[in-house]
Amino acid sequence: MTTADIQKPAIDADQIVSAPFFLRGELVERADVVHRSRDLGVSFATPTIDMDKAVHPRHEVPPLLNVPLAEIIDFLVETGERLRDPGNPFVQDCIDRMSSTHILPRGVLEAQVKGAASFLDKRLLETIVEQNFPDPRALDQWIPKRDFTGRKSFVRAFAPRLIHVLPGNSPGVAVKSIAQGAMVKAVNLFKMSSSDPFTTVAILRTMADLDPDHAIVRSMSAVYWRGGDDAVERTLYRPQYFDKIVAWGGGDAINNVIKYLGPGFQLVSFDPKTSISMVGRQAFDSDEALDTAAELAASDVMVLNQEACVASRFVFVEASADQVDRFGQRLHARIVAKAAASGDTRPLDRDLREQIDMLTLLDDEFRVFGKTDGTGLVVRSDEPVDFHPINKTANVVRVDSLDDAVKYVNVATQTVGFYPFDRMADYRDRLASGGAQRIVRLGDAGPSTIGNPHDAMYPLHRFVHWMAHEDGVEPPQ
Repeated sequence: MTTADIQKPAIDADQIVSAPFFLRGELVERADVVHRSRDLGVSFATPTIDMDKAVHPRHEVPPLLNVPLAEIIDFLVETGERLRDPGNPFVQDCIDRMSSTHILPRGVLEAQVKGAASFLDKRLLETIVEQNFPDPRALDQWIPKRDFTGRKSFVRAFAPRLIHVLPGNSPGVAVKSIAQGAMVKAVNLFKMSSSDPFTTVAILRTMADLDPDHAIVRSMSAVYWRGGDDAVERTLYRPQYFDKIVAWGGGDAINNVIKYLGPGFQLVSFDPKTSISMVGRQAFDSDEALDTAAELAASDVMVLNQEACVASRFVFVEASADQVDRFGQRLHARIVAKAAASGDTRPLDRDLREQIDMLTLLDDEFRVFGKTDGTGLVVRSDEPVDFHPINKTANVVRVDSLDDAVKYVNVATQTVGFYPFDRMADYRDRLASGGAQRIVRLGDAGPSTIGNPHDAMYPLHRFVHWMAHEDGVEPPQ
């Protein structure tokens, strides 16, 4: 079965960028269907989806099941070395194609794609497994157990069947998702985004070039369809074919997936998150301290040019009115410098420009540092603005005490960058109670401790299919 009957054929597909599929070791490149990228509205062409190739039959044991984890990690590390090779034709081809569909400039994309390969490091991957599983041997074998009653059993972290709904804001997620899917020995179908229907295929082509018959290669497929396409999703989103959907994305993407959930078909969601910063009064102890806090806050705002979930959007500052404007001015200068260095000077979209332009008329309640031309912007207010700051835009919110900032924390708050560092321990319980998932030193929103929980969970532990084999009670001696 294919999607030929449910998707419209392409028109003049030879004049638009082609986005090939990868189906269990086979590259498929045809211009059967035309789509439009989410951010730029650029057209790209894909094949129709061969559903029979995209679905691995339930009666067949997953190809990676009996491949030792150590061998899987070694292959991932070798893949990382190839991805970092400047002569890798698949990565260069990916960047050439993605530059036409992605909102970020080519230089930023190139740095992200090649930098993401650093995730494929042996010590890093081994640490992730060790942090996710109390006994990592469960990935390779049935682990014998016996409870206090004498009942025997065996437990295994069995290879799952996963659909990964990938985001468009970070090509690095493709590298991480492929590695995670391989380490849990899953059968994986990656739904690529319209902003980036290229990176996942480039990684899988690199793997196939290393060893076309490797079990990892045979366990991976990457395709694109428009999110919400009921004809495709009603076919694929079934427990007969897959165990779980691992979904990244905005609210609409997650809500779309939820409607297909049911017994035997679960969701592991990396859903929309907003990260914030909290700056204490100690930032105003000296000009040096103020410069330090502004620089660190700007670093957190500009993670992936503010396209990442960990990038700060709201900066709560414990200060007087005069002090907070001094901070806002210095923060703005540093955001402008970082934006210029990245080469990303996309103007804000029209709706956001109009909202901010309106705020400039309300001088008593708001102050705007900068312009809406994409060079960097800071909006100062006494309460968080009611729009989503994005594209190098930060909302500095004045509070009398950081205690007042805690009330704005909720389950959608991912990372909290905090200054001064010695006050973090005083707030971490309250931030966790509010729903936040991570507190870091201001300026450290981007890097993270290897193997730590992500979005309040250990993902690999959630991905696997935990299987128990119970073998009765040991007879008395």
